[in-house]
Amino acid sequence: MHNELTQKDIQLMQEELDHRRIVLRPRLLEAVKEARGFGDLSENFEYKAAKQEKNQNERRIRFLENMIRTAVVISDRSRADTVGLYDRVTIRLEDEDEDEVYQVVTTMRQDALHGRISKESPVGRALLGRRVGERFHIQVNEGFGYDAVVKAIEKGSDDGSAPLNEF
Repeated sequence: MHNELTQKDIQLMQEELDHRRIVLRPRLLEAVKEARGFGDLSENFEYKAAKQEKNQNERRIRFLENMIRTAVVISDRSRADTVGLYDRVTIRLEDEDEDEVYQVVTTMRQDALHGRISKESPVGRALLGRRVGERFHIQVNEGFGYDAVVKAIEKGSDDGSAPLNEF
């Protein structure tokens, strides 16, 4: 399996990976060692918490290493009048008669609560390549889909302002 990521995604992941290896790992190992000295390990909350935090850091390191190793670098090749990566798009949901604003991003930057949707999500897939005024269908699953219209496209770029997902 390959992860389609931008060069900026990989750069941000590498920076986080370096920070976790060089700064966090030694600090967390020291915290485990210090908490171990507090006594009986079966009743030592500080030891369990420190070990849990260390293990979480190691999981994130493995995750980032895997994402970088399997990445396929992509870039936005959309035209000036079509929806592409990192563009902000206003769409009108026809059934609900309301507007929604989304930014189409890679999976490592998605955050639906802040309007950043993955290019691989049903909405993201349906949006890519669309033009202002174009009506399109969003198929969520086999039994449900809905229609929308592109109202506006604000061209964007991968400037690093969209943070990486934690998990």
